[in-house]
Amino acid sequence: MTETPANTALWPAPHASGAVTATVHVPGSKSVTNRALVLAALAAEPGWLRRPLRSRDTLLMASALRTMGVGIEEGVGPDGSGEAWRVIPSGLRGPATVDVGNAGTVMRFLPPVAALADGPIRFDGDPRSYERPLNGVIDALRVLGARIDDTTVGAPGALPLTVHGGGALEGGRVEIDASSSSQFVSALLLSGPRFNQGVEVRHVGGALPSMPHIRMTVDMLRAIGAQVDEPESGGEPNVWRVTPGALLGRDLTVEPDLSNAQPFLAAALVTGGTVTIPDWPTRTTQPGDALRQIFTEMGGSCELTEQGLVFTGSGSIHGIDVDLGEVGELTPGIAAVAALADSPSTLRGVAHLRLHETDRLAALTKEINELGGDVTETADGLHIRPRRLHGGIFHTYDDHRMATAGAIIGLAVKDVQIENVATTAKTLPDFPELWTGMLGN
Repeated sequence: MTETPANTALWPAPHASGAVTATVHVPGSKSVTNRALVLAALAAEPGWLRRPLRSRDTLLMASALRTMGVGIEEGVGPDGSGEAWRVIPSGLRGPATVDVGNAGTVMRFLPPVAALADGPIRFDGDPRSYERPLNGVIDALRVLGARIDDTTVGAPGALPLTVHGGGALEGGRVEIDASSSSQFVSALLLSGPRFNQGVEVRHVGGALPSMPHIRMTVDMLRAIGAQVDEPESGGEPNVWRVTPGALLGRDLTVEPDLSNAQPFLAAALVTGGTVTIPDWPTRTTQPGDALRQIFTEMGGSCELTEQGLVFTGSGSIHGIDVDLGEVGELTPGIAAVAALADSPSTLRGVAHLRLHETDRLAALTKEINELGGDVTETADGLHIRPRRLHGGIFHTYDDHRMATAGAIIGLAVKDVQIENVATTAKTLPDFPELWTGMLGN
């Protein structure tokens, strides 16, 4: 399969000469875009997806669905209001080969879809994708009636694998351990309305990370006509039920990716400036919304206005003791800010980050410490004692959030060079241009 090209080029992270004042238009949410693509592909009628994110992960999802027979037309929405994708459901079919890259949403959300296809669907991806856990989805699909071959190459319970679609899936009840990724739960819920018996997913493992992403899945299912019972609406703890039924074609507008707004908000905090993010939603299930509280505790202030979210740094950065279990993807950016604070920080509840695009806890520890920092890993997170940092190379490990974390540090520390900043294209296209534009460079 296609691998991400090796890119060892070094990008000089811009150093801020003063307080940043900028308005940054953040592209759409990857999490919303990829869930919306899956749901639209499974709907009973065509639908529109407005302001979709165009990034490596979302283009991989769109390409995969097209390979399986779904029509996705890119153009302008029916009212001429900007870019939109029209998704035209059709009979899912194989044989086909899906390139997941290193996108967790693609490798986990699409095997249940493939079980509904006529014919075999093979899944493969970047070398790192072979190391990311998939057993929760594979084992569950087998219980629900799917036939999956994951033993011909590599270790069982991981990529590469082939789903032998039979045109339908019986569905029913299944127990899974989703403590390594909430995407295991979302993957089964998204396709659940198309299973003959629907699906009942019961989580039986340890702490379930990234709950906002499961809430996002539930909200989006309900928005297109699915009936979902879940713990937060009075249901049984750690149990989600989706009733079988048709999904409606909808006209959906994708919110800005609030997690990708993180480095820009951090810029205001680090430089004592003000950054405005237009179109910040007043209500959202995106984990990035937690930044309003977290970065306020670390020394900033924010206000939702007609212009968007206006975030202002005070000129001081304070350490924080915080459980990030529900918002683990924010950890790299928070760690970068914490390394520049005036007091220690403890980031907890994120042991699962060792299984993300890279082992984020080990990577953050190594890279910050090589710039002169004092970071130690704990059983479930990081302890960060601020020290005077110096320039150097900040490696990314093909991880987009490592790249943006390095850029945050570079605002305050001269001569930081980011290795392979191009990896930000995974979810945030044109990051270098957005970053230098924010600084007025």
